[in-house]
Amino acid sequence: MKTKRLVLTLLMCALVWLTVTSCFNRAPVYITTNKTRNIHMIVKMNKGDYWNTVKLGAEAAAKEFNVKLTFKAPDSESEIDEQIAMVEDSINLRADAIILAASSYMGLAQVVDQAAYYKIPVISVDAEVGSARVRTYVGSNSYEAGQKSAERLINLLNGSGEIGILNFTSASLQDQKSNSASIDYGARDADEREKGFLNYAARYPNIHVVQISYTSSSTAEAEELTRQMLENHPDLRGIATLNETASQGAGKVIQSLGLNSLIKMVAFDSSPSMLELLQDGTVQATVIQNPFSNGYLAVKYAVEALEGIEVPERVDTGTKLIDLDNMLYPENQKLLFPFVR
Repeated sequence: MKTKRLVLTLLMCALVWLTVTSCFNRAPVYITTNKTRNIHMIVKMNKGDYWNTVKLGAEAAAKEFNVKLTFKAPDSESEIDEQIAMVEDSINLRADAIILAASSYMGLAQVVDQAAYYKIPVISVDAEVGSARVRTYVGSNSYEAGQKSAERLINLLNGSGEIGILNFTSASLQDQKSNSASIDYGARDADEREKGFLNYAARYPNIHVVQISYTSSSTAEAEELTRQMLENHPDLRGIATLNETASQGAGKVIQSLGLNSLIKMVAFDSSPSMLELLQDGTVQATVIQNPFSNGYLAVKYAVEALEGIEVPERVDTGTKLIDLDNMLYPENQKLLFPFVR
């Protein structure tokens, strides 16, 4: 009996050891590059430093993995119907895979389900879409990004004061004025950033978020909304902007009015104009994403999905808070100024 028990014990130990070691010694994933894959990438809009960098990363991966990359985007984030039409066109053209940055979480859900029906894998990048058929999401944690923005702005205000938030939406400013009660603001990343900011700010009884405004993809709209916010709240001490367009518009107004000594601002993304505003003191910090990695990894995982390789459900590419103290760190310079070797 003792011998049998000893043998069983040794067998169990061997099985456990094999299981553990297999977890740490998984065979590396090899992607064959002897065939060309036709992948379509559809993002929120066809301008802006952020989306240009996403495209740059996608093109780098396309070159590495032998992908014919078709890049498409509407002129504005508010053109949801145009984005849907672009996905439908990619389905009709039988793209091998589709990478989508959805301007509307629910608005693009049905067409993503349609792509899945035709066995076209869909990779979600930057902004999630309300479909269970998406193979993976590649992008930052928007809720966490909102919390980082709130934490820094509240620290700058020493835990007291009035704050305004300039967020982004898929609805135009005209639509907001005419039908504000029934707007579906659409983008999941916008909702999550705002929610993260507000939940963090709720911990501080002397912090008051007095206004939240929404801009689409127009810097001019963002400027107008910022001026309205400053007029409505003369005691405003801080502004948080939650995307590149909102940041550029608000920063331009604060700079032109010479309010950088009175208004603390935490921005989003890292366009060259935003870095200039950071250096001249108009903006005290900015939350940056990793758009190059977003584009690169979205293409990589699209290829893996086509190869039948299991892909992770979510890939968090992270966010980082950049200010004058850390912007020159080498690891941050790589994020701020990505390039292809």
